[in-house]
Amino acid sequence: MDEKEREAVRQRLEAELLETKEELQRLEEKVQVEVEYGLGEGDPNIYEREINMALRRRSRRKVKSLEEALQRFEEGTYGVCERCGGEIGAQRLEIMPEARLCIHCAQQSGR
Repeated sequence: MDEKEREAVRQRLEAELLETKEELQRLEEKVQVEVEYGLGEGDPNIYEREINMALRRRSRRKVKSLEEALQRFEEGTYGVCERCGGEIGAQRLEIMPEARLCIHCAQQSGR
């Protein structure tokens, strides 16, 4: 990967991290409002609250994964499968920039 490609990857990771953090902030605010209004048992909005809490957990995990991907990028191990040491394909990284496993190892582990 040349310097121009490396910079594009870094920018993509940073942009996705920023977007995910912004989404997490919105979800945090929604959940906080729901908690403050004290939705009770049987409230039809309880379903929406559960969805928001699940989305918040997912966003937190994605923030952590993207931060770890940026760390691997800085260490020079970004795009290297953590299981077999092979290269993670460009298409996989395009779809899932925080990928830790190549497609073959991901299929074997069920990820």
